Amino acid sequence: MTVVTVVLALLAALSNASASVLQRRAAVQEPDRGGGAQSALRRLAGLLRRPSWLLGTGLLALSSVLQAGALATGSLSLVQPLLAAELLFTLAVGSVVFRRRPDIRTWLAFAALAGGLALFLLAAAPTPGRPTARPGAWLPGGCGALAAVVLLALAARPVRGASRAALLGLASAVTFATTAALLKEAVGRLAHGPAAMFTHWSLYATGAAGLVAFLLLQGALAAGSLTASQPALTLGDALTSVVLGWVLFDETIRLGLHVLPEVIGIALIGAGSIGLAHASSAAGEWDTTDPTDSPGSTTAVPRTPRG
Repeated sequence: MTVVTVVLALLAALSNASASVLQRRAAVQEPDRGGGAQSALRRLAGLLRRPSWLLGTGLLALSSVLQAGALATGSLSLVQPLLAAELLFTLAVGSVVFRRRPDIRTWLAFAALAGGLALFLLAAAPTPGRPTARPGAWLPGGCGALAAVVLLALAARPVRGASRAALLGLASAVTFATTAALLKEAVGRLAHGPAAMFTHWSLYATGAAGLVAFLLLQGALAAGSLTASQPALTLGDALTSVVLGWVLFDETIRLGLHVLPEVIGIALIGAGSIGLAHASSAAGEWDTTDPTDSPGSTTAVPRTPRG
């Protein structure tokens, strides 16, 4: 674990959190245009005219650069779990942007989620592993990730609200973790010169996977509150990355006596998830109104009609 890796990963987490908040704000401000592909395209066109959405997109791009730097100096299963700090950054930045504070139960639940993952990470102490994936490892790893994303996206179709936001957030998380793994594969080839990276398929697959992750994220942000989507997004990304690090890059975690704090960390994650589900803001109160509205306004986040 190097200081440079940790600093770059935390800056990427802050950038990601700010991007989510700003794009969530744009989603709240953009009126509902009904269902269907044409309505979705009209909504996207409207978002493209929102400065907060464009700034959020720029911060996502900055986060990718910071993440690439972190992955160049550290393991996938270290860098991605460090992005769990995004949970607390989301609440802090969201409180400023939406001019409303989440209730104390939401703060405590998010803290338990982030703290549990941090404890798991410290106890597991992932090893660096290989700079590039083992030959043939991308076939099972990539197919497994693709299957998970498709199943989660299908499961999200018939539901609405917080459930849809969480499922799409998790699908986006798996895709973002896969994007990070592809990025690590590409960056790892820089040791053989720039040509080795630019002529390898992983660099272009990174762009394609990143685009899918971005679109899934937009669906999650439009479906419901950050309280529902952000934990699934951040924790799903971290845990998927640990699995992909093991499958692809031979990264390992410590077992034996270290299992006890790892289990405690997982328990904290579970407790935080349960607490978040019961928090009053889980219904979507603190980030569902346009912060530019007057104090007496009741404008709420647009909802997709059922059916």
